[in-house]
Amino acid sequence: MLSSDKILEKMAGAPADILDKSINTSKKITGVFVSKKNIGQAREYWKTLGPGLTTGAADDDPSGITTYSQAGAQYGFNLLWLAPYTFPLMAVIQEMCARIGLITGRGLAANIRQYFPKWVLYIATLLLFSANTLNIGADLGAMAKATQLLFPHISFTSLILGFTIATLALQIFTTYEKYAKYLKWLALMLLSYVFSALTVNINWNDVFQKTLIPAIVFSKDQLFLITGILGTTISPYLFFWQTSQEVEEQILGGKTTLKLRQEETTTQEVRNMRTDVWSGMFLSNLVMFFIIAACAATLFTHGLTNITSAAEAAEALRPIAGEQVYLLFALGIIGTGMLAVPILAGSASYALSESMGWKFGLYRKLKEANAFYGIIIISTGIGLALNFVGFDPIKALIYAAVLNGLIAPVILILIVLMSGNVKIMGKWVNGRLTTLLGWLTVGLMTLAGVATIISIFT
Repeated sequence: MLSSDKILEKMAGAPADILDKSINTSKKITGVFVSKKNIGQAREYWKTLGPGLTTGAADDDPSGITTYSQAGAQYGFNLLWLAPYTFPLMAVIQEMCARIGLITGRGLAANIRQYFPKWVLYIATLLLFSANTLNIGADLGAMAKATQLLFPHISFTSLILGFTIATLALQIFTTYEKYAKYLKWLALMLLSYVFSALTVNINWNDVFQKTLIPAIVFSKDQLFLITGILGTTISPYLFFWQTSQEVEEQILGGKTTLKLRQEETTTQEVRNMRTDVWSGMFLSNLVMFFIIAACAATLFTHGLTNITSAAEAAEALRPIAGEQVYLLFALGIIGTGMLAVPILAGSASYALSESMGWKFGLYRKLKEANAFYGIIIISTGIGLALNFVGFDPIKALIYAAVLNGLIAPVILILIVLMSGNVKIMGKWVNGRLTTLLGWLTVGLMTLAGVATIISIFT
């Protein structure tokens, strides 16, 4: 057998073309291994994503898109700072909700029912149902209008009925496992807003400056818009959905729920949950950032400052930014609506069903949880009807913002208290920084809620 030195000697004396071929071959082989490794890591990361990803994506519903579009159209890049500054606050709260679901095996409403006065829960869930129903109506209408931008020959009635039936059918007649996969893939529709912004001519120096340095003029209109962004970013329906979906995931994995799992929960489970939640919230705020940037670089610079719907934003972008941006924007509205409407209806149903002690869960069949699915149908049906009784969608969003402004601070206080309670959470209780950010969010959302209500009624 040749020694390593002999092998090196022979290689040193080998023709240059043979050495080149050997090196190229090794590079190709190494490249294959590297790419396979990267693909494997990407697959593992994708498997880790679930409730956090879909919750974050649902935050950018057509109503949220309208709010972000208005921010960019009216104030240019000045409100871009809200995306990075709200990201940690949003992520910390959603992580608390997910951890509560993971450790207790119960949804948020079920936990509030056990540890706090029931009247607090009943009022909060009724307000949540009302706010979500108004939001569903506005989102269904926005989806139909966006589709008409692409297919103007299809009637509004046919489209809105089609979307309503489709969203209900997916929730009622598909298994949770399939439904969860559908939501994950649908979340990727949000990337259409990132692509649309990247095709627009943007002054990135100005963007980075306005992203890092907050610009507030303290006018009534701007403060109202800032509170609207906070309300649509840190919204109560996300709290309930996140917690309940963690429970659904446990059931899907064959774990026992409706009991404290302080000792059973592993470090890896918590780590995966945090990866999921922070990834979902990052996607949500990334999309907010690019919607504001795209509308600022196009609509604001051309003096189109009054945007009242997501479909109107897409239509206004068409002559300025071109067909590609117009198409991506319209498709994004439809995709995010298909994601958000079921989550709005589902979160309201989880809250009411857990509050009343009914059987609930998307893992159950219709005959096993009549009340749970009944709430979903009723909420979606009322939202549909609002589009045919002359109810102004902008007013619907304003009323929803008021209701969310009333609910959010109360629910946030309960979330921070529960996730910081050692008896409930055990060793998975909040850390000091998490608690600090939680209470900071409570204070900020309380101010936002009060400011929203005052600005509307004065």
